[in-house]
Amino acid sequence: MPIHTLYPAERGNLNLSFEYFPAKNDEMEVQLFQTVETLAAFGPAFVTLTYGAGGSTKARSLTAVRRMIHEAGIPQTAAHLTCVGASRAEVDGIIEEFIATGVRHFVALRGDPQGGVGACYEPFPDGYENAAALVAAIRARGDFEISVSAYPEKHPESPDVSADIDMLKRKVDNGATRALTQFFFDNDDFERYLQRVRGAGISIPVVPGIMPINNLASIIRFAGLCGAKIPDSIVTRLAHLDDNPEERFKEATLIAAEQIVDLARRGIRDFHMYTMNRAPLVSAVCDLVGFERLPSASRAAGAAA
Repeated sequence: MPIHTLYPAERGNLNLSFEYFPAKNDEMEVQLFQTVETLAAFGPAFVTLTYGAGGSTKARSLTAVRRMIHEAGIPQTAAHLTCVGASRAEVDGIIEEFIATGVRHFVALRGDPQGGVGACYEPFPDGYENAAALVAAIRARGDFEISVSAYPEKHPESPDVSADIDMLKRKVDNGATRALTQFFFDNDDFERYLQRVRGAGISIPVVPGIMPINNLASIIRFAGLCGAKIPDSIVTRLAHLDDNPEERFKEATLIAAEQIVDLARRGIRDFHMYTMNRAPLVSAVCDLVGFERLPSASRAAGAAA
């Protein structure tokens, strides 16, 4: 597919957001904020920072969110929050800490079972039972942006797509304002899912999650855990390039850019990119699609605001 099939005016109407995760050590924290600074050139509508189940990354998450808002000049930083492994009182305390830090946008998630992906989920004693309940708790505290998850290929624990969409509707009824999807690679799956979501009366934005493939073996393992499939055509394009990192990088860039362009031609205008805290591939994809970079002076003004 030719990449440059979007006119400049069309590209100008597309919105980006990026996901990051808290660093595990000081060296990785340097890399995180270098990535944040690099990708800020594309003027993301917002960025999100993940959060470990039961507060396992609480300190680093709070620190990173604070730095993103007050040092990196990204007031639209969204804090992920889960309800796994914590009581309602503990989760409520974390919500208040994030609000005090300046957070005005949350990503409310149930979280993976404490036994890991594939284990049976059980609500924590006196905890919020699911993401819908967590959304309601956040909404009760004010007029916040609340994003939630969505699954074009069905959540692996849901009995069927209908049950999955019913849960999404419960989250929306409780105050969710946006859905960010699990990564996927088949745009037809996303389009069919979006049609079913709209047919269920759900009107909030459903933003496709885009995962540029830095490592094919890793993404195959990850996709297996979360119920996403990788088309054979993508595996074929990348599998023979393990010993040729330069060509593998170019092909991975093409794959992600082609996906975004195709979705844009189908009318999608918002894209959430999973960065894995690495800038090169995400930057290359954004450049290939034709997203404009903000002048340095504009970024500096944003940081000082």
